[in-house]
Amino acid sequence: MAIRPILTAPDPRLKAVSVAVEKVDGEIRKLAQDMADSMYAADGIGLAAIQIGVAKRVIVMDLDQKTEEGRAKKDWKVFINPKILWASPEMATYEEGCLSVPDIWDDVDRPARVRAEWLDLDGKRVEVEADGMLATCLQHEMDHLEGILFLDHLSRLKRNMAIKKLEKAKKLSA
Repeated sequence: MAIRPILTAPDPRLKAVSVAVEKVDGEIRKLAQDMADSMYAADGIGLAAIQIGVAKRVIVMDLDQKTEEGRAKKDWKVFINPKILWASPEMATYEEGCLSVPDIWDDVDRPARVRAEWLDLDGKRVEVEADGMLATCLQHEMDHLEGILFLDHLSRLKRNMAIKKLEKAKKLSA
């Protein structure tokens, strides 16, 4: 399909709130494939549609991209109109990064477990209870759908330092 450019902070389009997908059709399936291609090209594990400039509630993820032999394996999942139905009171801390916030990593606290639902590429409803990396990545990518970056979970000082670093990197590459 197509590899699309990934928006990087502080691009204001990343702050847009995404709209629900009305119908899972060929257009949405093509968008999901383009998102997966873009995610793999950038060596990521998750991508929300807004990160390629499309304000629709679509996420792709592949948390297990290597076989035991170390060969690349592409087994991505799509999450259309995802919703968190329940979040545990227990928190978990993971070091997060983001394709839209290149070269910046920091610890983020999120609920350790969530129950979520979404539509798959066939328009069928899926519901799972997730923990670990799946729970963290799902929450991270769903934040994008609300115009929230992982930087928004950091202290003001850490966030400002990260934004200055991103702006400096953009100036150097321009």
